[in-house]
Amino acid sequence: MSTPTIAAFDLDGTLTKGGSVFHWLRFVCGNGAVARVAVPLSPALTVGAIRSGHYADEAKERLFRGLLEGRSFEEVAEQSRHFILEHLAHEARLDVIARLRWHRERGDDVVLVSASPQLYVDVLVEHFGITGGLGTRLAVDESGRLTGRYQGNNCRGTEKMRRLREWIDARGYEEEPLIYAYGNSRGDRRLLGGANLPYDVGRLGRLGALRNFPRLGPDSP
Repeated sequence: MSTPTIAAFDLDGTLTKGGSVFHWLRFVCGNGAVARVAVPLSPALTVGAIRSGHYADEAKERLFRGLLEGRSFEEVAEQSRHFILEHLAHEARLDVIARLRWHRERGDDVVLVSASPQLYVDVLVEHFGITGGLGTRLAVDESGRLTGRYQGNNCRGTEKMRRLREWIDARGYEEEPLIYAYGNSRGDRRLLGGANLPYDVGRLGRLGALRNFPRLGPDSP
């Protein structure tokens, strides 16, 4: 039997041209609400963007609390479905999606690993017909309303690789799988670092290249 193969793809900036979370919040909450909450948080959001790590995680959760707390999970889930399919239609990176389909057609297990909300990561799993999706899970209270907090951790950095390893272990492969990984940012470096065949698919050329990772090209194995 051949060695099992996994292809792990980041979402924002990898399968799409840029970020999705702020676009999603505007779709769900409206531009005015996002501005009212985001402007006072702009110093924390800026520090998070520069320093990354727990600064980014905490700023993002504060933003979610301000906008999502008390909203019906079911209603936000339905809005999220409409949002991500529309977002993908306009922002898809067709070259990377072609690579995802190449893996799927080979019979590889394809999984999205993203800091974006699990709410719409799940929609893309269904849309692409792939094996699984690992996103940032949002906490829901007993009445079915979002709390605005994470359930677990923001799925970025070390958490991406931890979640992927957990997913691999749960699948019970008889031997250690071969792992391809595709990412574009600092938040993907741990994921790429844990793969046998990692690829930087960033769009900033040498200036923005992720250190030590080959670029995806037409001749990539």
